[in-house]
Amino acid sequence: MKAEMTVEMKTAGPWTSLPHGWRLSAVALSLALVYGCAALAPALAPHPHLYSLDGAREAAPQKGTAAAATAPTLIVSPPHAAAGFDSRRIMYVRQAGELEYFAHNEWIDTPARMLAPLIVAAVESGGTFRAVVQTPSAVAGDMRLDTEVLRLQQDFGSSPSRVRFTLRAYMMDSKTRRVLAQREFDETAVAASEDPYGGVVAANSVVQIVLRQLAAFCTEAARNAQMEK
Repeated sequence: MKAEMTVEMKTAGPWTSLPHGWRLSAVALSLALVYGCAALAPALAPHPHLYSLDGAREAAPQKGTAAAATAPTLIVSPPHAAAGFDSRRIMYVRQAGELEYFAHNEWIDTPARMLAPLIVAAVESGGTFRAVVQTPSAVAGDMRLDTEVLRLQQDFGSSPSRVRFTLRAYMMDSKTRRVLAQREFDETAVAASEDPYGGVVAANSVVQIVLRQLAAFCTEAARNAQMEK
């Protein structure tokens, strides 16, 4: 009997020696600490869906007659963006004056930065200019194109929703800094579905429309400037 009691005393630790009520309190406290730490841990946000405006780039047209050696060189400035439109977040509206953003859906870059190479490609395809160069560049151009994104948003105020794209453009004389021509392009495209993806497809479509108009605008401005000389 004495040997058995000795074994029991050796295997009994401080935990088992506590009264039953205290042991329950200690267990409850431990669980509270575990769940409390879990609650404080940051929740993992879902990865956003990323979209681009590459679909606005038209297939390269067949090369025609090269521009004359006397044709002007056009410098394309980085597009600017109006307040609220210089973000990667995809914007939509449900009622006039209230701008909202889709959750977990973003552009891969700001629309203005994505537009820069598209503008160069669209204007270059017209064959009006000896060269179309995007700044920054060491090339000294004869004319400069400045653009500003005023609006790119999906409008749910009507059904089906529409994507509206507004772009302001200025053609400048690089030497005199005189404004040769200016225009505001404002076009819409119907979204195929009432969700961010439908809006992105419509955005690519409407941007392509405006880029064609912008290329024609640049060609007209360059020809008028040459006729004035």
